[in-house]
Amino acid sequence: MITLWLLEFAKGIGRFFLHPMFYYFAGYCVLLGYFRVKRERRAFHIRVEDGFFDLRKLIPGGWLAGLLISVVTIAAGIVVPLGSIVLIALVTLLLSLPIKTRLLSPAYILGVSFFGIVLLSNLTVENTFITRLLDDMRETSLAAIVLLLGVLLLAEGILILKRGHIGSSPDLLKSKRGLPVGAHISQRLWLAPVFLLIPGDALTTQFEWWPVFNLSGQAYSLILVPFGIGFYHKVKSMLPTQSIPIVGKRVSLLGIIVTGLAVASIWYPVIAIIAASVALAGRELIYLLHYFMDESRPTFFSQRNQGLLVLGIIPQSPAEKMQIKIGETISKVNGIHVRTVQEFYQALQKNRALCKLDVLDIHGEVRYVQRALYEGEHHELGILFVNEGKGWKGKAV
Repeated sequence: MITLWLLEFAKGIGRFFLHPMFYYFAGYCVLLGYFRVKRERRAFHIRVEDGFFDLRKLIPGGWLAGLLISVVTIAAGIVVPLGSIVLIALVTLLLSLPIKTRLLSPAYILGVSFFGIVLLSNLTVENTFITRLLDDMRETSLAAIVLLLGVLLLAEGILILKRGHIGSSPDLLKSKRGLPVGAHISQRLWLAPVFLLIPGDALTTQFEWWPVFNLSGQAYSLILVPFGIGFYHKVKSMLPTQSIPIVGKRVSLLGIIVTGLAVASIWYPVIAIIAASVALAGRELIYLLHYFMDESRPTFFSQRNQGLLVLGIIPQSPAEKMQIKIGETISKVNGIHVRTVQEFYQALQKNRALCKLDVLDIHGEVRYVQRALYEGEHHELGILFVNEGKGWKGKAV
């Protein structure tokens, strides 16, 4: 029996690499990286992370979430027929077309798929292949879909909380007064490979309680399905390390609520519709709540009298090695008070061998950092500021 399970797990992993969505998500991340680099170069004449940063972040974190979700799906015996898996993939493709990851939240993907299954299962067509897919949708347990939605939504909240702020991208916007202000954009796509049971002839149940979501047959196969978990967040009134965890906690709470409703729908099927509706409405409410709060508050990333506010740090630069953080303010360079990028650059030239900075942290406390500047190093420190001027472009110094 154990050998049979191990063999089926190996086959499931093999099917994962045959799934076209795995390669689609990889290409999608490359496209995200291209547009991010293009936007950063337009604003600052330099990119922060390279174009493959999003691709490198695709699997880390997501695989662990997928593993934990797989334990739930297999233990509960969640069966998702092939027709419903195909529909979920099609919905994912449609929601990804704007090249923004906001709509790739499990709330939207599985929420839309849930109502798609409800509507399409009542259709009748003459095409044999489509008829087979529609038959699969008719046999799909709606409680299984919303339970999968709930645990994926909970995984999204945890990923946002722990990883959403990492590598956020700086940007320049125009304020209501027509002045340049800074913002940070976090656009992420995590790949969560989840083992699902599909009707087949490989495994048979030996327990009365397994699977909970049963079909007419008792034989199943395993398939490792790549689920995309997308997240988009733009903030200008707070630091990304402060704002993004708030969203993560709210999404996690929503995931817990939806999962609870999904469990109740096992005994009361009508609750499945409520669970899917709560997921869709709740996720959209979380986004709109942040958007309107961010718009109503003063901009955090703007020019200040105390000095220059740090909008971004280029990786592996002297600034990163001096442990300068986003949101801190540089008040003096080599003992000279600075308020503009031009003054910063002129003060930096006073001593080309050593750089001394007076830095105000986010609490307003002063700390002093210094570092020798070696021959052959990049001539810029690697700090991005909001810079006023023609076209209100930013500049890296």
